[in-house]
Amino acid sequence: MNDILQQFMQRDAGPVVQFLKYAIAGGIATMTHIFIFHACAWKVFPALQDDDHAVRLFKLHLPPQEDRIRARNSMIDNTIAFMLSNFVAYLINIHWVFEPGRHRFLVEIGLFYAVSGVSVVLGTAIMGYLIRRFGMLTTYAFLANLVTALLINFAMRKFVIFRG
Repeated sequence: MNDILQQFMQRDAGPVVQFLKYAIAGGIATMTHIFIFHACAWKVFPALQDDDHAVRLFKLHLPPQEDRIRARNSMIDNTIAFMLSNFVAYLINIHWVFEPGRHRFLVEIGLFYAVSGVSVVLGTAIMGYLIRRFGMLTTYAFLANLVTALLINFAMRKFVIFRG
């Protein structure tokens, strides 16, 4: 048990603990993404509606928005949130999960963002397919999106971007 705790306290860890650390880092990055998205959708590029959970939970007051403006703003807000939360993921990954240095810094961070971008596109496509084809509940389809991104990102970061 002490060995497992030690692996959580340092970068060097066995494969199972490394994957768990990666999942924790991903959870932190996901929470960062959700927070930034909602903050931007509330104050920067308004994209929330009165029925959104965050609006009801925090009793936010919003100006009315046309759907086309709200759709555009939500994509802008999501892009901002992706860029910032992905940087949070990068920092946690290089300091706690993986060993950086397989590539020069700019190549490494470029690959990191490229892989994340591809996994977001693939996960989003799978989510849309599950909803369209099977009528799956959005929450479950979103979870499939997250699992897809988790697996793709872990494999690519472990074997291509970082030094295992």
